[in-house]
Amino acid sequence: MSSSGTGRRSSGSPAGGSVGRTDTVLGIDLGATKVVSALVSADGTFLQHSGRQVHANDGPDRVIEALVRVARSCLGEGATASPYAVGVAVAAQVDPASGSVIHAPNLGWRNVPLSQRISRALGGVPVVVLNDARAATLAEWRLGSGQGATDLFCMILGTGVGGSAVVGGHLLEGGSHALGEVGHLTVASGGRKCHCPNSGCFEAYVGGWAIAERAQEAVRADPKGGSTLLETAVRPELISARTVFDAYRHGDPMAVRLVRETERYLADGTVGVVNAFNPATLVLGGGLMVGMPEFAGVVETAVRARCQPPAARAEVKVARFGENAPLVGAAEAARRPP
Repeated sequence: MSSSGTGRRSSGSPAGGSVGRTDTVLGIDLGATKVVSALVSADGTFLQHSGRQVHANDGPDRVIEALVRVARSCLGEGATASPYAVGVAVAAQVDPASGSVIHAPNLGWRNVPLSQRISRALGGVPVVVLNDARAATLAEWRLGSGQGATDLFCMILGTGVGGSAVVGGHLLEGGSHALGEVGHLTVASGGRKCHCPNSGCFEAYVGGWAIAERAQEAVRADPKGGSTLLETAVRPELISARTVFDAYRHGDPMAVRLVRETERYLADGTVGVVNAFNPATLVLGGGLMVGMPEFAGVVETAVRARCQPPAARAEVKVARFGENAPLVGAAEAARRPP
C-alpha cells in the first residue's frame, strides 16, 4: 500500500504565518455532527483553526447559527483582514450554481439555500458550497496524495460514506451533481435500512453511524458480551464507532467481531467501486480511516485479489489531509473553482 508520507502542515494544527494575508480563504467543513473552520493559504496551510465543534443537528436554522459562530472564531482579534472568499464542504447533494443543499440525508435537510445564508451572515463575502466528498477529492487531487493523477477516486469513510471521481483530469459532477455517492450502492439486498430511501447500502454497514447502530443492537442482544462497550459508553445508545475501535484495540471479543464484519462490507463495497470507476489511484480518507488506519490494508488486499485484472492495479493511498481534506478542498474550491 502506498502512503503520502508524513507531510502534515495542513493536517489540523494551526501553522505559522500572518492571518491577514490576502491570499487566504475561509474553509468550512459541515458534517452530520460537527463543524470545523480554518483560514487556509494557497498551499493548504492552516493559518487559523477553530478546532472541531459539535452541533446538535437540530435543523437548518440552528446548525447554520453554529456554523457562523465557528467561522467567526477564525476571524476574531487575530485576523487583520477578512478572507476574500469562503468555501463550505457539506455532507449533502449540492447545486453548485446556487450553493443550495438539495438533500442531506444525515442532516435531514432538503432545499436549504446555504450559500446565500452564510454569505449574508458573514457580510456578503462570496461563498462556494460543494459536497464534502467532492471537496476532499479536490484537496487530495490538487494538493495531496492524488496530486498529478488524471484518473482518481477518493473514498471518504466518516459518519457516512461518500466519494468523488477525477476522470481524464476532470472532477466529475453527474447529471444532478451527485456523482460518486458510493455509500448508497447496495451491498446487501433487503439489508439494513439506510438514512436514504434505500436498504442494504454500503453506508448502512460501514458508515460511522451504522457501526454505532450495529454495536448498540449487539449490546442490547448480549449485555454480558457487550460489558466492555457498556463500561465505556454507560448506555447502549451512547456507543459510537470510536467506542468500538477503542474496545477493539484492547481485544474485546464483541468489538473484534464488529470490526471484522465492517472489514468484510468495506472490502465488498470497495471492490465494486474500483471495478466501476477504474481509478489509477484510490485515495482513502475520513474519520474512520484516522480511527482505524488498518482499513487501508483491508482495502488494498481486496482490490488486488478480487477486482478485475485491469482495475486491480489501482494504487491505494491514504489521504494526506486526513479528516481535514474536505476543509482544505472547500477552501481550494473557493480559490479555484473545479
